[in-house]
Amino acid sequence: MDWSNVTAEDLVDALREVDWSSPPRPVSEFFSRFTFPRSYAKWSSRLKCNLYYYRTNYFILIIFILGLGFLRRPVSLLAAFLTALSIAFLNDSFAGTFSEKVTRTVRQFSPHLAAKMRPPLTPVIRGRPSAKRTIHICGRPRWVFVLLFSSVSFILWFVSAGLLTVLWALAIGLLATVLHASFRTPNLKARLNTFREEFRAVWRNYSEL
Repeated sequence: MDWSNVTAEDLVDALREVDWSSPPRPVSEFFSRFTFPRSYAKWSSRLKCNLYYYRTNYFILIIFILGLGFLRRPVSLLAAFLTALSIAFLNDSFAGTFSEKVTRTVRQFSPHLAAKMRPPLTPVIRGRPSAKRTIHICGRPRWVFVLLFSSVSFILWFVSAGLLTVLWALAIGLLATVLHASFRTPNLKARLNTFREEFRAVWRNYSEL
Protein backbone atom coordinates (compact mmCIF):
# COMPACT_ATOMS: atom_id res chain seq x y z
CA MET A 1 0.00 0.00 0.00
CA ASP A 2 1.32 3.45 -0.93
CA TRP A 3 0.67 5.41 2.27
CA SER A 4 1.66 8.68 0.62
CA ASN A 5 -1.60 8.55 -1.37
CA VAL A 6 -3.74 7.76 1.69
CA THR A 7 -5.58 10.79 3.01
CA ALA A 8 -6.35 11.44 6.67
CA GLU A 9 -10.03 10.75 5.97
CA ASP A 10 -9.17 7.36 4.45
CA LEU A 11 -7.05 6.52 7.48
CA VAL A 12 -9.87 7.42 9.88
CA ASP A 13 -12.33 5.29 7.89
CA ALA A 14 -9.89 2.37 7.94
CA LEU A 15 -9.44 2.64 11.71
CA ARG A 16 -13.21 2.68 12.14
CA GLU A 17 -13.72 -0.53 10.17
CA VAL A 18 -10.60 -2.48 11.21
CA ASP A 19 -10.69 -5.21 13.83
CA TRP A 20 -9.33 -3.83 17.12
CA SER A 21 -9.31 -7.20 18.89
CA SER A 22 -5.83 -8.04 17.58
CA PRO A 23 -3.13 -8.20 20.32
CA PRO A 24 -0.54 -5.41 20.56
CA ARG A 25 2.81 -5.71 18.83
CA PRO A 26 5.74 -6.94 20.97
CA VAL A 27 7.53 -4.30 23.02
CA SER A 28 10.88 -5.28 21.48
CA GLU A 29 9.44 -4.53 18.04
CA PHE A 30 7.64 -1.39 19.19
CA PHE A 31 10.90 0.18 20.40
CA SER A 32 13.35 -1.42 17.98
CA ARG A 33 14.48 1.10 15.35
CA PHE A 34 14.10 4.87 15.05
CA THR A 35 15.32 7.15 12.28
CA PHE A 36 14.67 10.73 11.28
CA PRO A 37 12.41 11.09 8.20
CA ARG A 38 14.26 12.55 5.24
CA SER A 39 11.35 14.51 3.78
CA TYR A 40 7.81 15.58 4.51
CA ALA A 41 6.43 12.93 2.15
CA LYS A 42 8.42 10.21 3.96
CA TRP A 43 7.21 11.50 7.34
CA SER A 44 3.57 11.60 6.24
CA SER A 45 3.72 8.07 4.82
CA ARG A 46 5.52 6.73 7.91
CA LEU A 47 3.08 8.40 10.28
CA LYS A 48 0.02 6.87 8.60
CA CYS A 49 1.61 3.42 8.32
CA ASN A 50 2.65 3.32 11.98
CA LEU A 51 -0.67 4.67 13.25
CA TYR A 52 -2.43 1.86 11.41
CA TYR A 53 0.03 -0.92 12.23
CA TYR A 54 0.65 -0.05 15.93
CA ARG A 55 -2.91 1.13 16.63
CA THR A 56 -3.37 -1.24 19.58
CA ASN A 57 -0.04 -0.25 21.14
CA TYR A 58 -0.88 3.45 20.86
CA PHE A 59 -4.29 2.86 22.38
CA ILE A 60 -2.72 1.08 25.37
CA LEU A 61 -0.10 3.83 25.71
CA ILE A 62 -2.73 6.58 25.81
CA ILE A 63 -4.86 4.62 28.29
CA PHE A 64 -1.81 4.11 30.55
CA ILE A 65 -0.96 7.83 30.55
CA LEU A 66 -4.58 8.71 31.19
CA GLY A 67 -4.63 6.22 34.07
CA LEU A 68 -1.77 8.10 35.72
CA GLY A 69 -3.78 11.31 35.47
CA PHE A 70 -6.84 9.66 37.05
CA LEU A 71 -5.06 8.65 40.28
CA ARG A 72 -6.16 11.86 42.01
CA ARG A 73 -9.71 11.93 40.58
CA PRO A 74 -11.36 8.48 40.61
CA VAL A 75 -14.72 9.77 39.34
CA SER A 76 -12.96 11.01 36.22
CA LEU A 77 -11.88 7.43 35.55
CA LEU A 78 -15.51 6.35 35.18
CA ALA A 79 -16.24 9.39 33.04
CA ALA A 80 -13.29 8.60 30.77
CA PHE A 81 -14.34 4.96 30.50
CA LEU A 82 -17.82 5.95 29.34
CA THR A 83 -16.36 8.48 26.92
CA ALA A 84 -13.99 5.89 25.47
CA LEU A 85 -16.84 3.40 25.22
CA SER A 86 -19.05 5.87 23.35
CA ILE A 87 -16.18 6.56 20.93
CA ALA A 88 -15.49 2.83 20.54
CA PHE A 89 -19.11 2.29 19.54
CA LEU A 90 -18.36 4.30 16.40
CA ASN A 91 -16.17 1.41 15.24
CA ASP A 92 -18.32 -1.09 13.32
CA SER A 93 -16.31 -4.13 14.42
CA PHE A 94 -16.36 -3.18 18.10
CA ALA A 95 -20.07 -2.36 18.06
CA GLY A 96 -20.92 -5.71 16.47
CA THR A 97 -18.69 -7.70 18.83
CA PHE A 98 -20.01 -5.87 21.91
CA SER A 99 -23.62 -6.45 20.89
CA GLU A 100 -22.98 -10.13 20.20
CA LYS A 101 -21.29 -10.74 23.57
CA VAL A 102 -23.99 -8.92 25.54
CA THR A 103 -26.74 -10.79 23.69
CA ARG A 104 -25.01 -14.12 24.30
CA THR A 105 -24.73 -13.35 28.03
CA VAL A 106 -28.38 -12.29 28.31
CA ARG A 107 -29.47 -15.43 26.45
CA GLN A 108 -28.19 -17.58 29.33
CA PHE A 109 -30.67 -15.94 31.72
CA SER A 110 -33.54 -14.84 29.46
CA PRO A 111 -33.78 -16.25 25.91
CA HIS A 112 -36.94 -14.21 25.32
CA LEU A 113 -35.17 -10.93 26.11
CA ALA A 114 -32.15 -11.96 24.03
CA ALA A 115 -34.45 -12.53 21.04
CA LYS A 116 -35.58 -8.90 21.29
CA MET A 117 -31.95 -7.76 21.28
CA ARG A 118 -31.26 -9.19 17.85
CA PRO A 119 -30.56 -6.62 15.13
CA PRO A 120 -33.25 -6.17 12.47
CA LEU A 121 -32.86 -7.99 9.18
CA THR A 122 -30.83 -6.26 6.47
CA PRO A 123 -33.17 -4.91 3.74
CA VAL A 124 -32.89 -6.63 0.37
CA ILE A 125 -32.95 -4.52 -2.79
CA ARG A 126 -33.26 -6.29 -6.15
CA GLY A 127 -32.23 -9.60 -4.66
CA ARG A 128 -29.10 -8.20 -2.98
CA PRO A 129 -28.56 -7.05 0.61
CA SER A 130 -28.53 -3.30 0.93
CA ALA A 131 -25.00 -1.91 1.21
CA LYS A 132 -26.19 0.93 3.45
CA ARG A 133 -27.16 -0.59 6.78
CA THR A 134 -27.55 0.93 10.21
CA ILE A 135 -25.36 -0.59 12.91
CA HIS A 136 -27.43 -1.84 15.86
CA ILE A 137 -26.32 -2.61 19.42
CA CYS A 138 -28.55 -4.94 21.41
CA GLY A 139 -31.38 -4.34 18.96
CA ARG A 140 -31.19 -0.54 19.14
CA PRO A 141 -29.56 1.90 16.70
CA ARG A 142 -25.96 2.66 17.56
CA TRP A 143 -26.57 6.41 18.00
CA VAL A 144 -28.81 5.67 21.02
CA PHE A 145 -25.91 4.15 22.97
CA VAL A 146 -23.45 6.80 21.79
CA LEU A 147 -25.78 9.58 22.93
CA LEU A 148 -26.56 7.86 26.25
CA PHE A 149 -22.96 7.16 27.27
CA SER A 150 -21.79 10.56 26.05
CA SER A 151 -24.42 12.34 28.13
CA VAL A 152 -23.60 10.38 31.29
CA SER A 153 -19.88 10.91 30.81
CA PHE A 154 -20.43 14.66 30.34
CA ILE A 155 -22.30 14.84 33.67
CA LEU A 156 -19.53 12.91 35.42
CA TRP A 157 -16.87 15.17 33.91
CA PHE A 158 -18.74 18.20 35.24
CA VAL A 159 -19.14 16.68 38.73
CA SER A 160 -15.53 15.48 39.07
CA ALA A 161 -14.00 18.76 37.79
CA GLY A 162 -11.07 16.77 36.47
CA LEU A 163 -11.36 17.66 32.81
CA LEU A 164 -8.24 19.86 32.79
CA THR A 165 -6.08 17.10 34.29
CA VAL A 166 -7.38 14.60 31.79
CA LEU A 167 -6.83 16.99 28.88
CA TRP A 168 -3.19 17.39 29.90
CA ALA A 169 -2.76 13.60 30.15
CA LEU A 170 -4.49 13.12 26.80
CA ALA A 171 -2.27 15.76 25.18
CA ILE A 172 0.86 14.02 26.50
CA GLY A 173 -0.42 10.64 25.26
CA LEU A 174 -1.19 11.99 21.79
CA LEU A 175 2.17 13.77 21.63
CA ALA A 176 3.99 10.54 22.55
CA THR A 177 2.01 8.69 19.90
CA VAL A 178 2.82 11.19 17.15
CA LEU A 179 6.52 11.27 18.10
CA HIS A 180 6.80 7.48 18.08
CA ALA A 181 4.89 7.15 14.80
CA SER A 182 7.09 9.84 13.25
CA PHE A 183 10.45 8.32 14.15
CA ARG A 184 9.70 4.57 14.21
CA THR A 185 10.97 3.13 10.93
CA PRO A 186 8.29 0.92 9.33
CA ASN A 187 9.66 -2.58 8.96
CA LEU A 188 8.88 -5.17 6.29
CA LYS A 189 6.36 -6.85 8.57
CA ALA A 190 4.33 -3.64 8.83
CA ARG A 191 4.28 -3.22 5.05
CA LEU A 192 3.23 -6.84 4.49
CA ASN A 193 0.50 -6.46 7.09
CA THR A 194 -0.97 -3.44 5.31
CA PHE A 195 -0.99 -5.36 2.03
CA ARG A 196 -2.84 -8.22 3.76
CA GLU A 197 -5.42 -5.86 5.24
CA GLU A 198 -5.89 -4.24 1.84
CA PHE A 199 -6.46 -7.66 0.23
CA ARG A 200 -9.03 -8.55 2.88
CA ALA A 201 -10.93 -5.31 2.24
CA VAL A 202 -10.96 -5.89 -1.52
CA TRP A 203 -12.05 -9.50 -1.06
CA ARG A 204 -14.82 -8.47 1.35
CA ASN A 205 -16.15 -5.94 -1.13
CA TYR A 206 -15.97 -8.52 -3.93
CA SER A 207 -17.84 -11.16 -1.91
CA GLU A 208 -20.69 -8.71 -1.19
CA LEU A 209 -21.40 -8.27 -4.91
